[in-house]
Amino acid sequence: MTEIKDINTESKLPAAVEQFVLRWGDMGTQWGVNRSVAQIQALLFLSDCPLTAEDISEKLGMARSNVSNSLKELLAWKLIFRVPVLGDRRDHYEAETDLWQMTRKVAQGRKEREIDPMVAAIRAAMAHIDDPQVSATVRGRLLTMHDFVNTVESWYQQMLNVPSNQLMTLIRMGSKVVGLLRFVSGKSGTKQD
Repeated sequence: MTEIKDINTESKLPAAVEQFVLRWGDMGTQWGVNRSVAQIQALLFLSDCPLTAEDISEKLGMARSNVSNSLKELLAWKLIFRVPVLGDRRDHYEAETDLWQMTRKVAQGRKEREIDPMVAAIRAAMAHIDDPQVSATVRGRLLTMHDFVNTVESWYQQMLNVPSNQLMTLIRMGSKVVGLLRFVSGKSGTKQD
């Protein structure tokens, strides 16, 4: 009988898993994420069962302290979870495996870290827009930016409530949506940007 080997009991990763983990780590650095963080998330995503920090350290050849710090970051992003394992007091971790939930969590985290501070800065500037020393050009640009940011933020909040299957249908429609928008705007007689 052939023995089935799973990535959770083998110390050497199967080639497909190893390649995915390595490539995901490379992509992580391009997204501004530490390579170790991305590799651990990839390993947990492909794991059949929860892993301990020691398991992760062994499988990826990483220092235990590096794994601990990376796990804390992944927990903060809510991309992994602690899960109890009967008979073992150690912390075990598993990844969020729903791709839409992963995407939403990453988008939310990036919005909080990158977009929200910009929104706050624009809103603070808007509080002083009536200052006579602010030129009409600057005022116009701030108003345009404020309108753009509020529109995008409103769209983002709406998209959080759209069911995943409907989002996928929308994405698959691709350029057909643009054609539909052109058709609708032509019917209404208004020009859209």
